[in-house]
Amino acid sequence: MKKYIYIINGPNLNFIGKREIKIYGNKSFNCFYKKLKNKYKKNIKLKYFQTNSESKIINKLYKLNKKNIYGILLNAAAYSHTSLSILDCIKSIKIPVIEIHISNIYKREKIRNISLISKNCKGIIVGFGLLSYDIALYYFCNK
Repeated sequence: MKKYIYIINGPNLNFIGKREIKIYGNKSFNCFYKKLKNKYKKNIKLKYFQTNSESKIINKLYKLNKKNIYGILLNAAAYSHTSLSILDCIKSIKIPVIEIHISNIYKREKIRNISLISKNCKGIIVGFGLLSYDIALYYFCNK
């Protein structure tokens, strides 16, 4: 039976490949996502959701908690540094969440050096570009 894994991307990540190329690279997330789906198609059923809204991230997490989801990869982007609501939501769901950051948040502006949501995540993967998602999927496939 395939494991269902959800990728949730937060604000401005719909512009990966178009914004701040030095930080995020020049590949679009949609192109990368298609490659991930193909790479892991034997082991997992991969789904993707992107929103610029904090409330939609929270609503999606609660909605997924009612389903048979094996794991969540969450790149809450800037909300990682500001959202107690997402922190509380992650704490209240039973699905393991891995926090993802494309850039190394510890090498960026001081305000980005802190992630409020990390405390309630299974783990965090930062600084490996889009490969960060691949690393998290590898973990879930081999868990």
